[in-house]
Amino acid sequence: MKHLFFIGLFLIGSFFLNGQTFDLVEGDTINLVDENKRRQGKWIVKANPRMHKGYKPGSVVEEGVYKSSRKEGIWKKYYPSGKLRSEITYKSSRPYGPYVLYYENGNIEEQSNWARTKNTGSFKRYHENGKLAQDFNFTEGGKRTGTQTYYYENGNKRLEGTWKEGMESGEMKEYYENGDLMAVKNFNDGVLDKDSYASYAPKTPQEDPLEKQLAEGKEEIVKASKEEQPNLGGFDGNGYKKLINKDRQISKDGVFKNYRLMDGKEYKYDENGILIQIRILKNGKYIGDGVIEDSNQ
Repeated sequence: MKHLFFIGLFLIGSFFLNGQTFDLVEGDTINLVDENKRRQGKWIVKANPRMHKGYKPGSVVEEGVYKSSRKEGIWKKYYPSGKLRSEITYKSSRPYGPYVLYYENGNIEEQSNWARTKNTGSFKRYHENGKLAQDFNFTEGGKRTGTQTYYYENGNKRLEGTWKEGMESGEMKEYYENGDLMAVKNFNDGVLDKDSYASYAPKTPQEDPLEKQLAEGKEEIVKASKEEQPNLGGFDGNGYKKLINKDRQISKDGVFKNYRLMDGKEYKYDENGILIQIRILKNGKYIGDGVIEDSNQ
């Protein structure tokens, strides 16, 4: 029985030795803090109710490797449900290398490479249904280059054109959701040649997307959060207001009623502060997403 007791101690527990603290989980050393108070080796960050809202106490928030308190290699983050949220490669605590972001349903949301704060190489973003939404390429300096394509949720092309050093260059085509050509235009170093612009009526009847979305849109209550309250000033919760989050980024922009966003846009960011979604609301209903302008241009 004594042997069994000691084996149990080493399966899981927290220890202090020679100025170092660490945990043992099934014989593996994790969450090591060395004598200089630097994080080392494998770390599993578990939810603290005061810091991680929505997570159950003790559930895994993220895991990866530290070297002298700097994130190195692949770090994984999780949703409160336990589903994988992201896999990001770090170098000296900065995103550097391949990364993948996931929707909670398990489908890939975004996949590319980071060099500090810029995308490099192939960049792909997907709709939540798994279909491709954006297919871009970036230079090593983080500027869009080559053929860039946007897609509708049904898989049809929405826009396709060529970029050079972060600017539109050459012919660009826009399409209706059913695949019919909508417009053709030409650019020279990011400047539109107005004489080249040609628009086309759809070959087949198109539904009014706004009318359809308003009818089918999901009723949502999007209100000013506690972290946005200091930015309200003399705002009484009614009328137009632009709000910012704790990171000083635009979070909501539009017309409010009793602090509820009725007509406008809600901006969503990932854990690195990168804009990943612009949600459009009309009459208190979410009707679709807005276009995210390229921040690397």
